[in-house]
Amino acid sequence: MTLFKKAAIVLLVLATAACTNPDRFGAGSGAGGGAGSGFGADGGLAGSASDPTSPAFFNQTIGDRVLFAVDTSTLTPAGKVILDGQAQWLLANTDYRSVIEGHADEQGTREYNLALGFRRANAVREYLVSRGVPTGRLEVTSFGKERPIEVCSEETCYAQNRRAVTVLSFSALTS
Repeated sequence: MTLFKKAAIVLLVLATAACTNPDRFGAGSGAGGGAGSGFGADGGLAGSASDPTSPAFFNQTIGDRVLFAVDTSTLTPAGKVILDGQAQWLLANTDYRSVIEGHADEQGTREYNLALGFRRANAVREYLVSRGVPTGRLEVTSFGKERPIEVCSEETCYAQNRRAVTVLSFSALTS
């Protein structure tokens, strides 16, 4: 190997190591939490699950989905708890809109499951509106049984597919 190739490899390794050091700015360098620093209001990395204003926090900490019983669009007590958290988050983060996707398990006809998915999505929408979220920020759609997250012929799979998912999108709303 030539001297040039060895030097290039060493340089590449050093450059990569410098880029991956999480404390490269040092503990007291002023890299945490200020405006424009890339950190959220609580000091968590902006956009991460530890930033309470981020969609990742919404999805992972609050929960982006509620589950339903067989052939029903009635919200469960556990579903209402999740939706209360979603409503609070949406009211605090007004730059986000959401599409509520209704889903069903693979039992039944395509048409029946599309209608059931719409009823589930509408149940979530109505609940969020009852908690103060403006209707203009909420849309509903149904995928019926077309987008399962679990595929098997067992109740455990069916139960995961009977759901409504709140999907966030950023949009600068104008008044």
